[in-house]
Order: sequence, then structure tokens, then C-alpha cells
Amino acid sequence: MVAHVRTVSFQGIAAVPVDVQVQVAPGLPAFTLVGLPDKAVAESRERVRAALTASGLSLPPKRITVNLAPADLPKEGSHFDLPIALGLMAAIGAIPPDALDHYTVLGELALDGRLAHVVGALPAAMAANADDRGLICPADCGAEAAWADPDMTILAPDSLIALANHFKGSQVLSRPRASIRNETNQLIDMSDIKGQEMAKRALEVTAAGGHNMLMVGPPGSGKSMLAARLPTILPPLTPTELLDVSMIHSIAGLLPQGELSAARPFRAPHHSASMAAMVGGGMRAKPGEVALSHNGILFLDELPEFSPQVLDSLRQPVESGEAVISRANHRVTYPARFQLIAAMNPCRCGRAGEPGYSCKRGPRCVSDYQARISGPLVDRIDIRIEVPAVSASDLMLPSAKEGSAEVAMRVLHARLLQKERYLALGLGAHTVNANCPASTIEKVCQPKGDARRLLAQAAESMALSARGYHRILKVARTLADLMGKDQPGKAEMAEALSYRIAATSLVM
Repeated sequence: MVAHVRTVSFQGIAAVPVDVQVQVAPGLPAFTLVGLPDKAVAESRERVRAALTASGLSLPPKRITVNLAPADLPKEGSHFDLPIALGLMAAIGAIPPDALDHYTVLGELALDGRLAHVVGALPAAMAANADDRGLICPADCGAEAAWADPDMTILAPDSLIALANHFKGSQVLSRPRASIRNETNQLIDMSDIKGQEMAKRALEVTAAGGHNMLMVGPPGSGKSMLAARLPTILPPLTPTELLDVSMIHSIAGLLPQGELSAARPFRAPHHSASMAAMVGGGMRAKPGEVALSHNGILFLDELPEFSPQVLDSLRQPVESGEAVISRANHRVTYPARFQLIAAMNPCRCGRAGEPGYSCKRGPRCVSDYQARISGPLVDRIDIRIEVPAVSASDLMLPSAKEGSAEVAMRVLHARLLQKERYLALGLGAHTVNANCPASTIEKVCQPKGDARRLLAQAAESMALSARGYHRILKVARTLADLMGKDQPGKAEMAEALSYRIAATSLVM
């Protein structure tokens, strides 16, 4: 007899069906596992054997063969333990052979028969629901799996014995409840920032249009403080965005107790991060920082301190919204639509341009430091601003009356205008000015008169690339949305151009 149990193997955030085939046949006692298992899967033989023994079952002295089909698909992870154990139980008659026909199963076994948390429960639940199947997973994963569908059958036992008793009818497992954690930080607010009016305005424009931004200024001028307050003025995640973000975090094992988070991701990797840590990679092609910041913010402080190769690896995800990891035997794609927010000092000593200061290294202090950032990467940044040092008199002023709540309302209004506009043009509901196609921005942003002449003059004098030209149009469109205008005027175009040329003397 051959028992069949459905489970999944993960390719990025996609859950690929895997058929666990278990055969118990006469012959010399052996436990063979085939189907391209990795080390974690191969070691499941000992965990399954110990867990079944602890649950009161012993393996028969026969030849046991477990095949993970399709055989040419690499199998990785510890979540194959439970499907293999249930297949063995079905094969020896410990549970009804048809009990698992309509379920997808995943879970790791402890030696005492308890079920341990595994990554990827949410993508597995989404795939199972698409196939009109239920899901069996550990109790710690039940809360996240419950988000797939409120009507989906989900069994989340805490042990192998509890699951066996459920199938026998002596115990009933209740459906887990979806839960969400609120991570809103009430301790930070836009009103905390004193002075820096231009920077706060640029931050609002960045949030309204989903643009990338680079801040250049001396140490202590408030660049990191500004970046930390960007999430407080961004619109909340929509249900679709929430699921997209949570599926990536589920694969990465970043959902404690299976609780989803409604907060937009804010990732701030250290400048020592490797290329694999940034864009993803490793033996299992895990998601990197760009994927983990999907639908959120990737903040790179001390930008030139990052490796030039790591920075250049961001060019493709910034443009396409995807992180592609290619290996000799497979190719994995993670969604990575994020806002790149970067901060840097003007030079290594941080005092370039300061009145009355002359660096001992001369102009090379600036040129050598900024040469670590490639021109193509800077060309993909829409808004570049200079953040000057804050004076003591500014710090002594009272807090601003306008805080994050007031700015967030204007940002939300501008985002709603963009949503209506791009839905009418047949684009996705999550399209914003920053990521709309170049052909579309030329249709929705058509400056007239003085604004058009100003743009033409600037394009000639600044020698704009095609990408730079379209990004200026996108920023101008965002400024018009904030003002409630049909088309950007001369004032909006001038402001958009100022963000393009600001800090040009310090960057490139």
C-alpha cells in the first residue's frame, strides 16, 4: 500500500505542490528517503521515528520508502516532517487512509511528538485554498494561516497525538483565529522636528508620490530622524498589500506567534550588509532586505559606506520592483516595490561646505567619498535635498503645531487621487506616481505655457537623461496632486526641478 500526503515546496513566495508517497513493504528493515531532499529533510527520518515512538507508535520492521514527488524538484526545510509522519501513520493504519485526501500538510516534529513552528504557513495556506483544500499546520502557525480564507478548514494541533485523536473522533480541534499586532509607534511624530522646513516638505512629497529620496548633510542635522518619521505619514497598508508583505515575512520567519503586522515595513540594514543580505540569496535563496521592505521603506544610512557592488545591486529592484535571484538549478523572484530613502554626509569628515572650515585632504575628501555611489543609482533617486545643520536657536523653539496626523491627511488625499487616476487608465490599484510607466506619466502630466518652457530649458541645461526627465514629471505630478491641480504649473515644475538639482554640488 502507498499512502499519499500533499505538502508544498517553496520557490520564492510560491508554494509548489509536493506529493509525499509512503510505502511500507516486506523486506529488510530500512527507512529510505528519496526525491532530492536537503540535509534538513534527510534528517527528518530520525525526528519522525522518535516522534512516533513518543506518541505510542512504533515503526514496523519492514522496508519503508518515502518519495517526494516531483523527484527533480529540490526539497528544502523541516516542514516535511509532519507529512512524512502522517503518511507513515496512514500506511500502517493508525489513521484512516482517506483522512488526508483534502488537506495540505506542513510542520516540524520535536522528538517528543510536539509540533514546532515552520516558515511559510501563510503562502502554503494561500496555495491550499486556491486548490480548494484545507491545511494542517502547527498550532504556532495557525494564526497566520487563518488569514488565507475565513471559510477554509484549518487544523492546528500542538502535537501528533492531538491530530491523531481528531481523526479518530475522540478530540475536536477548533479552527485557529487570525490575529494582528499593532506596531504603531506613538512616541515619534513630525512635530518633533525643529527647523528643516524644506526637508519636511520634501518628506511629504516623497510620501505622497512614493518617490525615492536622498538626504545630504553634516552629522547631527537630523537625516535619520526625518527618515524614521516617514512611516508616520504614509497611508496604512491595504488588505492586499498586507497579505503580500506578510507572505514574504512568513517565508523569512518574521511573523512571531503567527501575528501579521499592519505597519508598513521599515528596514534599515547596517552598511556592512553583504549583497546576499541586501537582495537575497544563500543556500535557500532567502529574501533579502529589498524584499522584506516590499510596500514599505528601505533606509540606507551612511550611503557611501555601503559596498559599491551592494549599492549597484539595488539598481534593478528600484527600477523593476522585483528582486531576482538566479542559481544554477533554479531562479527565484521576490516582489520588492519599496521606497529607497538614503542619507549621507557630504564627505568623509562630514564638514564639507561648512563656512570657515578647510579640510586637510582638500577637494579629494568630497570626490573620493562620493565616487563610491554610481551615477546610474543616483539617477534613479527622484528627490535629493540638502539638510543643513540645525542651529541652537532652532532647537530652542517650541514644537511645531502641525504633526504627522495633519501631514498624513494631505498625503492620503493625494494617494486617493492617484488611485482613481490610474484605475481609470487600467493600471493596478497600488500604482502611484513614482512607479507608473513612462508612457502613462506623459499622458497624465502635460505642463503648459511657462511650466513647459521651464521644463524644456532645464532639460537642456541640466542634460537630463530620459529617466531623469520622466522622474521630474512624476514629482511635478505629485506636487500638483498635493495642491489639487489638474496639471502642474510653473511653481510646481520649479519645485520639482529644485529637488533634482538640490545638493548637486555635493552629489555627483
